[in-house]
Amino acid sequence: MSEVKLAVLGGSGAGKSALAVRFLTRRFIGEYASNAECIYTKHFCLDGRQIHLEIYDPCSQQGKLSLTDELHWADGFIIVYDISDRASFAFAKALLYRIQESHIGACKKMVESTVFLVGNKQDLCHMREVGWDEGQKLAMDNKCQFCELSAAEHYQEVVAMFTKVLRSITSNLKAKEKRRPSGSKSMAKLINNVFGKRRKSV
Repeated sequence: MSEVKLAVLGGSGAGKSALAVRFLTRRFIGEYASNAECIYTKHFCLDGRQIHLEIYDPCSQQGKLSLTDELHWADGFIIVYDISDRASFAFAKALLYRIQESHIGACKKMVESTVFLVGNKQDLCHMREVGWDEGQKLAMDNKCQFCELSAAEHYQEVVAMFTKVLRSITSNLKAKEKRRPSGSKSMAKLINNVFGKRRKSV
């Protein structure tokens, strides 16, 4: 069974928690406590392979950009912003910069993480502050994939986006396992102990 670790990041109000729960349970829940963090776990089959998925959903802190634990722990990142809130787009840009910086810095991984930029709340197009072309350009500048969707209205699009991310991650897993230093497993265990206090199986 393949083990996949995915971090879903974004500023307060971007809808990252709603996006994750929509994928895992089909349900849409609009409001979440911004000071809560947890790891959701789920077993499922992807392209005939059994997957044990862990999704890390941290508390929404606009000022938190260190990402030190997340960068060591996660195989991939979904960066979420609200198309009707330019501040959340600016925060998403800062998160992407931090991830890209890690890829060329001291903690560079042997295989770069899968990163996907998501413009959420497409149902609020009448309140749009961030253009589709701006999201597309930001993704191209950071060499990641991009889409816009609505966690509230587009369940199938949410599933398609997560499936695309997970396929990209699983295609990198074998190469990552071959190149991973022996010390990283103990690091992963340590980070699991830190993050593992609030696990939710769905």
